Amino acid sequence: MLTAQDIQAIILTLKLATVVTLVLLLIGTPLAWWLARTRSRIKSVISAMVALPLVLPPTVIGFYLLIWLGPQGWIGQLTQSVGLGTLPFTFSGLVIASVCYSLPFVVQPIQNSIEAMGERPLEVAATLRASPLDCFFSVVVPMAKPGFITAAILGFAHTVGEFGVVLMIGGNIPGVTQVISVQIFEQVEMMDYGRAHTLSAVMMGFSFVTLLCLYSLNPHARMRYAR
Repeated sequence: MLTAQDIQAIILTLKLATVVTLVLLLIGTPLAWWLARTRSRIKSVISAMVALPLVLPPTVIGFYLLIWLGPQGWIGQLTQSVGLGTLPFTFSGLVIASVCYSLPFVVQPIQNSIEAMGERPLEVAATLRASPLDCFFSVVVPMAKPGFITAAILGFAHTVGEFGVVLMIGGNIPGVTQVISVQIFEQVEMMDYGRAHTLSAVMMGFSFVTLLCLYSLNPHARMRYAR
């Protein structure tokens, strides 16, 4: 049986995942476009930085964010100077940490879809005197739609499943930073395996439905992201 605190953690998790997914689509789309189109020498450097969360332990990312966002960190000092206070152990801090950790799961699917289009559709649009903005929304977005769908699903699901990075930067404050993965950890520590089992079953069901939607909407994602 789910308690009020469990439901609160689930709602907070869904809220976090929704906000993070929207932010990632806003900042990840232009980044993916640039990576797909650029011939700059620093492309490999930027690509490596974007993909870094795929190989770094979440606690490492959470640790450095905790330092940078804290009172002595350069970001923390900036936020304090403009009256925002410090971001660790707040919902805003969770959003920043989750955006950093889930970035490659949004950028890479969009980048792959744009690269798969090739140059021809854009050249045709240019000959029809389409503006760059019109070309993007009229040509790129419809043709790369599977990539955007995959990016949104993966970004949302990955944020829901985060643990290490959110625990490091957010702690375990009920109603503020206590997401469902941290709630499960707390129940196991308290030896309350019944509640931990219920929450884990919810997570397993959500994960299965998410992957089912991903493979149904974009069958090619099965091979591309299972490597």
